[in-house]
Amino acid sequence: MVSKLKLSDYIAKFLFEKNVKTVFAVSGGASLHLIHAIDDHPKLNYVCTHHEQGSAMAADGYSRVTGNIGVAISTSGPGATNLITGICCSFYDSVPLLIITGQVSTFRMTGDTGVRQIGFQETPITSMTKNITKYSKTLQSPNDIRFELEKAFYIAKEGRPGPVLLDIPDNFQREFIEISNLRKFSLEKSYCFPKIFPDSKDSFKKIIALLKNAQRPVLIAGWGVHLSKTETQLLKLIEYFHIPIALTWGGSDLVPSNHELCIGTFGTHGLRHANFAVQNADLIISLGSRLDTKSTGSPITTFAREAKKIMIDIDPNELGKFDKFNLEFDLLIQDDLNYFFDFFDSYLKMHEQNNIFIEKHKLWIEKIRNWKDLLSSDTLKTKQNLGYVDPYSFFEKLSKKIKKNSLIFIDTGCSIAWAMQAMTFGEGEKVYHDFNNTAMGWALPASIGAYFAENNKELICIVGDGSFMMSLQELATVMHHKIKIKLIIINNNGYSMIKQTQEQWLNSNYVASSNSGGISFPSYKKISSTFNLDYFFIKDLNNDNQNLNSFFKNENASLLEVLISEDARVVPQVKFGRPNEDMEPLLPRDIFCQNMIIKPLEN
Repeated sequence: MVSKLKLSDYIAKFLFEKNVKTVFAVSGGASLHLIHAIDDHPKLNYVCTHHEQGSAMAADGYSRVTGNIGVAISTSGPGATNLITGICCSFYDSVPLLIITGQVSTFRMTGDTGVRQIGFQETPITSMTKNITKYSKTLQSPNDIRFELEKAFYIAKEGRPGPVLLDIPDNFQREFIEISNLRKFSLEKSYCFPKIFPDSKDSFKKIIALLKNAQRPVLIAGWGVHLSKTETQLLKLIEYFHIPIALTWGGSDLVPSNHELCIGTFGTHGLRHANFAVQNADLIISLGSRLDTKSTGSPITTFAREAKKIMIDIDPNELGKFDKFNLEFDLLIQDDLNYFFDFFDSYLKMHEQNNIFIEKHKLWIEKIRNWKDLLSSDTLKTKQNLGYVDPYSFFEKLSKKIKKNSLIFIDTGCSIAWAMQAMTFGEGEKVYHDFNNTAMGWALPASIGAYFAENNKELICIVGDGSFMMSLQELATVMHHKIKIKLIIINNNGYSMIKQTQEQWLNSNYVASSNSGGISFPSYKKISSTFNLDYFFIKDLNNDNQNLNSFFKNENASLLEVLISEDARVVPQVKFGRPNEDMEPLLPRDIFCQNMIIKPLEN
């Protein structure tokens, strides 16, 4: 049995024992020993991205797909700071990540000298990332490595998950350590996520009582359902209580779109009929969603204003934030969804399925279905110039082409909004987006991470032309590993989401969002050739249907360019200051008032 190990080799051994199979990295002087240790381990794999931001985002995608921790390694200084945007994607979406940064040797650190820097590329990355990680620490002694790794792993996954960072000085990485001398991590109260769970059984009884009295209930579900791995229990719950479900973007794939109880996505960039359902509800039950302002609209007090509201979340701070905005809840429950559904299972064992809720909610579900027919007929159609693809028609057609169990990564901007409004998702399809940080350029490196997590599934990456430019260098990683990605570029020659904001507030002056405003884009056909991707092009859905079919039949890495008008916009959309039910373009006032159940706000 080995008694001594080089510290960097111990880290590799530890990662393997934690079931990590792939590490994402960019090399540098202060990280070489770490990366070489990964390479020397017979059962670990490293993947080189071409930017440290890409490494963090690939690790993020890997974690989202596997449900295990994702790992990224970088050098000190600019290598470490380049990770920050990717770390934010994980932090705000509660994705467990271990970031390992190399640091200058301890004898080159600034310490208490007061100078800015002594060691080459020395940067205080732990203090920089303190507010975007659950734990960020520089290793103080080689003999602390076991303690710090075990502690970091525990914190990353415990309670509300998130990224952690360990900063390891270069001289420690190469030092040999006596394994038997390493101190262990032991669970202490101070490390635990705050647990002040109420009696879940009593809380569940209150929810049942409110459900029995409600005439127009809506259940809201979000990304937290995926994090808690309670997707099956959620479906069982809505079917038992026959309660319609509205989805955040993070929960858009939780229930098949054709399910009779699925309303679709709601919020400021949601579906008009879904917003009518949520806003006119008399009971809201939120599971796995922090109910951010994209969900509630602004001002927050307009959200489901005549409904009784229940929210279940693992983070007490998320539950407590509403006091600041004067939004009242009838029941705020800090709980792990696993515990919540345990009580639901207990309830089912004592109560046989009956038709009380099916009959009770029948008219309400029919009302929502009528709203969908009435309000969706024309509002998802944009006025397009000839020679361009209508984005809503494209995403509708795209839904029918995607194979069962595909992994779908969508970047930010109009692409995600159009997709969430127009796409339908079937059983087994998984949709990924950095829902809260929404960094341009996330989807491509995250897709790479997903490939190394689950490379037997069809991998689809949808990006706008603006977002693509933020990470196009990662096509070299795709090329190197021969990843059979299906990359779809929505080309509208600019930043349409920004243009829409400029139309609302800045007199349609397209500064820094258009070609005339200072932005140019390359030939995607030439880029495809450069990175060995097969190229396909669509500018007319009817005439170019064969190109779309060929793209999906193609078994190589491929790029599909979809030409969208520069004038295409997200329609409908809530303008700041209006309640979510009153989306632009505004409905005729008579139709709007006729379909509102609660009293409309005057504006």
